[in-house]
Amino acid sequence: MARLIVHQERIPDHQELINICPFGALEEQDGKVVVNAACKMCRLCVKKGPEGAVEYVEDVKKPEINKDEWKGVAVYADHVDGTIHPVTFELIGKAKEMAAVTGQEVYVLFMGNEIRDKSEEILHYGADKVFVYDKEELARFKIEPYTAVFEDFIKKVKPSSILVGATTVGRQLAPRVAARMKTGLTADCTILEMNENSDLSQIRPAFGGNIMAHIKTPNHRPQIATVRYKIMNAPARAESKSGVIVDCDMDEEMLSSHVDVIDILPKAKETFIENSDVLVVAGRGVKKEEDINMLRELADLLGGQVACTRPMAESGWMDAKYQIGLSGRTVRPKLIITCGVSGAIQFVAGMNHSDTIFAINNDPKAPIFKSAHYCLVGDFYDILPKLITKIKEKEGV
Repeated sequence: MARLIVHQERIPDHQELINICPFGALEEQDGKVVVNAACKMCRLCVKKGPEGAVEYVEDVKKPEINKDEWKGVAVYADHVDGTIHPVTFELIGKAKEMAAVTGQEVYVLFMGNEIRDKSEEILHYGADKVFVYDKEELARFKIEPYTAVFEDFIKKVKPSSILVGATTVGRQLAPRVAARMKTGLTADCTILEMNENSDLSQIRPAFGGNIMAHIKTPNHRPQIATVRYKIMNAPARAESKSGVIVDCDMDEEMLSSHVDVIDILPKAKETFIENSDVLVVAGRGVKKEEDINMLRELADLLGGQVACTRPMAESGWMDAKYQIGLSGRTVRPKLIITCGVSGAIQFVAGMNHSDTIFAINNDPKAPIFKSAHYCLVGDFYDILPKLITKIKEKEGV
């Protein structure tokens, strides 16, 4: 809690100090200058008033926590009917790196129905313990019982840090769990670093990617972070299994929900740009919507997909699901070819882990060239037709 302390003996002129506040929060009572309820804590009186006349004091009562009671790094296993989302394996790989710093274990929380046999797959990726909650009430994702299971797991195991994939389920579950445990949550982390004292440094882009926010939760446990798919590296699948499976039980009354799943309608299968090895990206340099067909032709020849930057999605020329960047998808293809993309930091943050970045732009000072492995200065309207012709000749098309 913050407050202002007025030192009366340091005020040579009461009215001069009172006039500084634009909100009328300073007034004179019984010959003294006092702060009333109109104060906005703008601290103008501290900065512009007589030196030392007004002092800003922040009373921070840090909660007492025994960090020795909280050990290990936990990963939430995101899945659909037992089919584990690959972001889970990426997070296990990162958890192993983090746990190695403190010499602690890696845990995986796996909840659902009839998933006991599916949990064996997780043991091929190096988790020390897989905690399985196999209950009929957990057959479909419902926020109330899933949160209750997460809370039960945390209270029994007490992991120091928890990693959750920034999936549709993870984005709903993580904040609810953080609120339940009265702890912090950092969303969409791009860098995670573990300190020897088990404090987790959580780094993510902020203010549209213009700065990198460095966030810590030193006085609360557990520390919770969400991470997008394709940000971390998944460990190689080992032939042999390691670690153990722990079957967990809890009071079934805690699994009740105010939501009933009436029916599930299958969604038509689609190819996501996150899973494509080759991407051809349309940027602001594309002059007409029909010109995207030229990029699509190149992508088809290379066995890839067309993606886009935010302006293309906002113009309605391409669907938002094909957008790359902080406000779109994070991709990690083997080859990405950008056409007329300037290279704003918000876009680059979503693709800078690509194996090979090939950039085409007619501006030699375009920011995209700082991130690209191969830079071609020129108009892609001249370059792409020639490239397409060369590929067709080589393929005999």
